[in-house]
Amino acid sequence: MTGRLGTGRYLAAGERPASTVTSVHELTTADGATVRGVLTTVPGARTAVCLMHPRQDVTHHPMVPLLLQAGVAVWTQHTRSVNNDLNLVHEQALLDVAAGQVFLRERYDDVVVLGHSGGGTLFAYYLEQAALSPAARMSRTPGGRPVDLAGADMPVADGAIFLAPHPGQGKLLLACIDPSVADERDPLAVVPELDPWNPANGFAEPPQSSSYSPEFLARYRAAQRDRVARIDAVAREALARAAAARKAHKESGAAADRRRALAPTIMTIFRTDADPRNVDLSLDPSERPYGSLFGKRPDLIDYGQVGFGRLTTPEAWLSTWSGLSSKADFVRCAPGVTTPTLFVELTGDQAAFPADGRRMIAALGSEELTVASVRGLHFGGALAEGAPTGNELAAEEIRGWLDKRFPLAPPT
Repeated sequence: MTGRLGTGRYLAAGERPASTVTSVHELTTADGATVRGVLTTVPGARTAVCLMHPRQDVTHHPMVPLLLQAGVAVWTQHTRSVNNDLNLVHEQALLDVAAGQVFLRERYDDVVVLGHSGGGTLFAYYLEQAALSPAARMSRTPGGRPVDLAGADMPVADGAIFLAPHPGQGKLLLACIDPSVADERDPLAVVPELDPWNPANGFAEPPQSSSYSPEFLARYRAAQRDRVARIDAVAREALARAAAARKAHKESGAAADRRRALAPTIMTIFRTDADPRNVDLSLDPSERPYGSLFGKRPDLIDYGQVGFGRLTTPEAWLSTWSGLSSKADFVRCAPGVTTPTLFVELTGDQAAFPADGRRMIAALGSEELTVASVRGLHFGGALAEGAPTGNELAAEEIRGWLDKRFPLAPPT
């Protein structure tokens, strides 16, 4: 249990083929935003695999060299909110995905999306919306902001790969938000009977596994929903105030009303690394190690700066982080994913647990669905020193699946 918090989250990538050609591109989305992507390709590639994540820069994702070695081009693209999810609105991110899909359609015979972690739900949401008639697509965000998906060209991908997808940013946060926060203004305020780090509730000092009772877990999960609902109400109230100020400015033209409409509400969400499954390994057991995505001491990390949804706006909270309001929910979107699909689980995943995987797989609408399970951690690390990495094992499954369906470039 030694080492700095978060150790093991970032993995080095392998070698790219010597023949790899790399180019950087700027794209304009249907609503006028500018997004960037990096295209890496090898001679003869006719199939492109697209990696995206709603929040993270995947330019150097460890799967990139492994995919290039398989004989496909790889497109890694940012959303407009990359590495800064303060304003991350998933419905806008769908327009970012669409711009990349149009770009790839003009250059390759086949386009396959690959969603790792939160990228899985981003692509599931995109594919669901892309398959609908323009008039049936989302027209507003959960916070009420208009979004013109109907006016966007949204090509449907020829294939979809989901690698260790979690249920969605909001559903993930719903499972790991700490419901024992007694005061949203005080990061140290605790309701003792809901405190997951209280030995009286079943917590044990690491590395020993905790043991929570079914009664505590039932209260805990209900209290998590209650906390998210309270934050939802705060977000909607802030958006209502801004809307009222815009209306007043339209009628008065007064600068004071305009200032009220523009003044941002920045929401700080304390303590968001408290999923009991990360420290009680008897819950939905798997090969996962003790600890969360952020490190081996969730009882400490929960109180730190790092975590999901820690700083956000009301619009982004409702669209992305609220497990009650967000539409970016893998299980909700999955029936609309009808393209040939490969779903790859990692047996030591600390973000998507076995029951989550079963629900996501069962919800997928594809009639050509392949499911694979490989040993590894959520970010693709190895389960044991000297063992193949999860990324390497997943790449073997992906290459075999691609080879049966799409043209691959010959080795160089």
